[in-house]
Amino acid sequence: MAKRRISLVDRLLFRRGLKRWTSYGELAIETDLATLSRLTHWARALRRHLDRVIHAAEFRMALPLIGSSAMRKPLGTDWSWRPELWRGPLALPGMASVPARAPVGEGTTIFHDCRRSELTIRQIRNTRESDIAPFGFRMDVFRFDGSFLSLVLDLPEEAARGLKLRHMIRLDVIVEMEKPLEIFARLNIKHGPNVEQIVRELPLAEEEVMVEFDLAYSKINEKRVEKLWVDLIFEGPEMNQVILRDVTLSRRPRAEL
Repeated sequence: MAKRRISLVDRLLFRRGLKRWTSYGELAIETDLATLSRLTHWARALRRHLDRVIHAAEFRMALPLIGSSAMRKPLGTDWSWRPELWRGPLALPGMASVPARAPVGEGTTIFHDCRRSELTIRQIRNTRESDIAPFGFRMDVFRFDGSFLSLVLDLPEEAARGLKLRHMIRLDVIVEMEKPLEIFARLNIKHGPNVEQIVRELPLAEEEVMVEFDLAYSKINEKRVEKLWVDLIFEGPEMNQVILRDVTLSRRPRAEL
């Protein structure tokens, strides 16, 4: 397609259209239902094209690039993964009064047991120079009357394929918060009828927030490994804002002695 520049006529037409839609917005408050129905139809048709322009602009202009799988990997890594929540835009980017079990993109779910939910979540665009992941995930917690809040990450099938006791699984997190809290990571490995669980506390006071799960200390049956998932457990989240700028997982065999 040939390049086309925005001309003076385009700018004049834009100002005229903007002025017209401003008046339509004022008219919508008190107009009759038939006219309001027609305005709504026009607005929705226009919004489809506006969303297309905004989406294309964010994809081309913003960094890091949407869909990027770039990440820091330890030497010898044989599998690595960034969940969809931090990789691409969600169809529903935010939610208020989050229910007890709420899917957040493919393979990621929020769990809590609050009687009254005062939890708000939103996917945000990472734009800092230091960011590698295209998107971040923000949780705003107000009153919290539950006993647990967790974010569950279902690992893809590749994580379980060929998993051995000599493997190390590493979790890297970039996290920001308004006030200190404890975050625990629990690796769950389903092998046959059993589930092996390994728990680590994230070292939030350190510059590099990373934990490793050494499977040599587990009792998994290598031949029956079916599925892996990770629980990020937030202790005492009340009246706090937590932003997970990036979450990645990787797997590598332990060095032979």
